[in-house]
Amino acid sequence: MISTLKNAWSIPELRKKLIFTALILLVYRLGNVIPVPYINADNLGLYYDTVLSDTVLGLYNAMSGSAFSQATVFALGIQPYINSSIIIQLLTIAIPALERLAKEGGEEGKKKINQITRFTTIGLGVLMGWAYYVMVKGYGGIITGEGFLPALVIILAFAAGSTVVMWLGEQITEFGIGNGISMILFANIISGIPRMVQTLFTMVWWQAVIVVAGMAAVILFIIFINDAERRIPIQYAKRVVGRKVYGGQNTNLPIKVAMSGVMPVIFASSICSIPATICAFTGVHDGWWYNHVWSSSSWFYVVMYGLMIFFFSWFYSTIQYDPVEISNNLKKNGGFIPGFRPGRPTSDFIQKVINKIVIFGAVYLAIVALLPIVAGKFMSAVNNLAIGGTSVIIVVGVALETVKALEAQMMMRHYKGFLD
Repeated sequence: MISTLKNAWSIPELRKKLIFTALILLVYRLGNVIPVPYINADNLGLYYDTVLSDTVLGLYNAMSGSAFSQATVFALGIQPYINSSIIIQLLTIAIPALERLAKEGGEEGKKKINQITRFTTIGLGVLMGWAYYVMVKGYGGIITGEGFLPALVIILAFAAGSTVVMWLGEQITEFGIGNGISMILFANIISGIPRMVQTLFTMVWWQAVIVVAGMAAVILFIIFINDAERRIPIQYAKRVVGRKVYGGQNTNLPIKVAMSGVMPVIFASSICSIPATICAFTGVHDGWWYNHVWSSSSWFYVVMYGLMIFFFSWFYSTIQYDPVEISNNLKKNGGFIPGFRPGRPTSDFIQKVINKIVIFGAVYLAIVALLPIVAGKFMSAVNNLAIGGTSVIIVVGVALETVKALEAQMMMRHYKGFLD
């Protein structure tokens, strides 16, 4: 990775893209410390630490680099854009018009889908800004101004911040290196590393050694699984068109073990945190049900978290892969899987392979996501670390994707220079 960055830095074109990406991330991090008017950040931080840390808002806070708990301009972060992308992706499957636009519209169709996603992001930004205002208004001492004007300023500031973050992410995607949304999430998560290091120094030495060794093992495990894939062999029959012979080559259909990325973990965490969120807004912060069932440190939560990861892994695989469509495309192009007839037998075999891979992928996600929670039951200091399993998956995945993007661009430049 270091050698790739050094080689990329020596190329003027890539150096400009790296500098541009770094400047955009710097602007984003500066926006993360600009406070929204009419909100007392100190009282909000106290309210968050005592009431909201175990709720679904804790995930939002981690994804925003602690900006959510500090009520900065970029407090909503990239969440409105991610949520709108997921909503439009699901609607594309449910609404035939959007499905035709995505599959048959070409570049114009993609532009229209992106435009719809942007408008949805703005609407979600306004809605989430209003929800944020209602949340902090219910706790005394956070809102420093009463009336319509303070409410309007707070809501519009949050909505405008989420829109600017969306624009910054698109600028990185178009003119920088890697995916802009992923890079912003990456910057938010690594901003918690200094706090994590500070926590490590407060631990007993043997606990710190175990935590560091465990994190290194988890990172290596993520790297290994991230590149793992099941390759289904594909053969194409020979076709004679005029005097030319087409086909006859052997290839494969790669299916990644981590096909759904970190999305099942995010969905599972959000769903499992809903009861704790309801308890937080109703004023229930203690009791048997809260401590042994709804709390994120309970064994019931751990079991439900793992089961939800399995469910959403399966759900996301059904969105990504359609065995019938893959089988039909192979049949149209003269391809087949050795040992299976085209049509129904091929689609059944592909579905069987996907089901097996989904199980392995879900086990991998469950291990990485639940390991910090289980470790926190034996070493309480682990609960104070700023980075959890979900964050590590995102950081490692984005780092690997960025390195691959740099290598691909260097390879394209090498071939271009060779042809010139």
